[in-house]
Amino acid sequence: MGLRFRKSLKVAPGVRLNISNKSTGLSFGGKGLRYSINSNGRRTTSVGIPGTGISYVTSSSNGKPYQTKSYQDLQKLKAQEKIMLKEHEQERAKYEVELFNNCCEIVKSIHKECDEKVDWKNILNSKPPYPFGEIGPKEKNAIDKYEEYKPRFFEWLFKKDEKAYIELSNQIEQAKMEDENLLKEWSELTGLAKKVLDGDIHTYFRVIEEMNPLDDLSEFGSGFEFSTDDSSIMEVEFDVHSDKIIPKEEKKLTKTGKLSIKQMTKTRYFELQQDYICSCILRIARDLFALLPLETVFIHAYDNQLNSFGNEERVLILSVGIDKRILNELNFEDIDCSDSMSNFPHNMNFKKTKGFGAVSKVSLEPI
Repeated sequence: MGLRFRKSLKVAPGVRLNISNKSTGLSFGGKGLRYSINSNGRRTTSVGIPGTGISYVTSSSNGKPYQTKSYQDLQKLKAQEKIMLKEHEQERAKYEVELFNNCCEIVKSIHKECDEKVDWKNILNSKPPYPFGEIGPKEKNAIDKYEEYKPRFFEWLFKKDEKAYIELSNQIEQAKMEDENLLKEWSELTGLAKKVLDGDIHTYFRVIEEMNPLDDLSEFGSGFEFSTDDSSIMEVEFDVHSDKIIPKEEKKLTKTGKLSIKQMTKTRYFELQQDYICSCILRIARDLFALLPLETVFIHAYDNQLNSFGNEERVLILSVGIDKRILNELNFEDIDCSDSMSNFPHNMNFKKTKGFGAVSKVSLEPI
């Protein structure tokens, strides 16, 4: 608790000197009219009619009046600083709101960021970079440079041509290795394409591991596990971790440009959570269909929820069987991801004020 000190001394009739911890002031006048000046620049005028209880008080605070230009300029600079800080605060508030709105838009539009389709047939039928048994293009170019090289007089005189020939020979060997690597990569890629088209399941998993189609979802904290024993079907377990993605606070700008932060309502939070999970479901299916010759993808979304003992446990909250033909008919730009689940066999127990409840897996029979 702070201590305050104030002392009032009578200087002359009607004039008092008021002293406190922070300032000193003088007051003039009697009961009807009194005028006070404080060292901090505050000026107060009190007008009253004795015995009536009626009074009028005006007060102004212009700060301490300075006479020199340098002090006056300092006051202007301080005022300018306040304006700049206020503008910075408003810009920061605007940025925070835009960032919040962007986050809400992203969680509803993940399904739109689909990978390009891999044309395995085209890869299988592609021609090698150069015919087997022949010299590669890079090696041929290096040989031409070697044969075209003609040392200049001073290179020949100081025997620098020998060093140049050695360097050109090394370039031929390096070019030959690069050509052989190109041919090797082509052979491996066409061999991979053949295995994929033949429905080799082990190759499916190799392709998923090397190409990592859902890497941006992994950045959100999501986890994936793939399994299958049928070359036309893929089963995916998807760990949502929605508590790391969906904002819990809502940010808006007030009429004066200040940042307003409020706890997001349960209805709004669960609505965003549902949109996010369903958008991820569509994205997973689209990426897998673009990567592999599948017909059906079964996706099971899990999230952590508190059980009756107050402990977190992994709960299946959405299970969907996605048919490629039906998926390709959807308008991904305008679709409501949550509503789109009705196009596929699915199990979802969702309430607007409670969110997702536990469900069982959909049947893994081909759709």
